[in-house]
Amino acid sequence: MTDRDEVTGVILAGGMSSRFGSNKALSRFDGERLILRLCKRVGAVTDRMALITNTPEEYAFLNLDSRKDLVPRCGPIGGIYTALKTAETPLCLCVACDMPFIRPALLEYMVERSPGYDVIVPVQDGREEPLCAVYRNTCVPAIDNRIQAGKYRITGFFNEVRVLRVALEDAGIHDADMFFNINRPEDYDEALKRLNRPEDRRSSQ
Repeated sequence: MTDRDEVTGVILAGGMSSRFGSNKALSRFDGERLILRLCKRVGAVTDRMALITNTPEEYAFLNLDSRKDLVPRCGPIGGIYTALKTAETPLCLCVACDMPFIRPALLEYMVERSPGYDVIVPVQDGREEPLCAVYRNTCVPAIDNRIQAGKYRITGFFNEVRVLRVALEDAGIHDADMFFNINRPEDYDEALKRLNRPEDRRSSQ
């Protein structure tokens, strides 16, 4: 069983939002800013929180420990690397800022299964979702090697570490929209439709 104090919840907000046209993390979603929605959900799992962003001034209202990428311009893997290198805990629960339907129940399920593994990553329809995963600081050497080689695909180092792949069904969750992410304005519109449909089953659980 993993203690809450062993985990830092990390919101990855280092992207440029070029396809969205403005900072998507600050867009309003279901009555609050998208990034605040994610902070609340990750914060349900751990009391330690951090934000990886290259524009910390935009997020001052969150009152979070903000950190810039240690290695700029290498994408999300750089944010994960920065989180692991700077966190005071052995585990980092990393979640991208643009996934509005992530549930704390899944995050807690992954954290609880972290002992003995370096990465706990959810899988949906055979696809790994590394931007909503738990990483142990033992991953740092493998990630460092990938970055130094200019290979920035997150899952590229998975074959060098101990990985537990978790299906949503294993966590007792059936939600096709769990990892829906907002990149473009049309994605935002689609997310609102999914949120407001009558059979909506989104919750903070």
